[in-house]
Amino acid sequence: RLMGVRRTRAGDHTRVKNLTYRRWVRNVWHRRALHAWRRAKSPPRLSAWLCIHHHEGPWNDPNPPYYGGLQMDMSFQRTYGRELLRRKGTADKWTPLEQIWVAERAYRSGRGFYPWPNTARYCGLI
Repeated sequence: RLMGVRRTRAGDHTRVKNLTYRRWVRNVWHRRALHAWRRAKSPPRLSAWLCIHHHEGPWNDPNPPYYGGLQMDMSFQRTYGRELLRRKGTADKWTPLEQIWVAERAYRSGRGFYPWPNTARYCGLI
């Protein structure tokens, strides 16, 4: 969900008695989970986000009004990281990967790198 990908629905494979089929289904889901894990570990534009982070602050920066390594304000966090904000608190408590995926969600929504105008210019992104 954090990556912006629809979740697949669970099937009825647990009612099937055929052990070979159940193993096949388990292996299919294992491969899908491994693929999703690999995709989550390497978000698009990772080098751009790391460059912005380099000029912004530490990943666990707790100083208001901007939090985390990408310096997200509360409005930004509410808009693009609502479930993380509710579950974990402000961005300084999120993992670096979660912060990057929230920033990527904002990028994909059409905002691009403009929430970080100066740093994006330093990095040559705008």
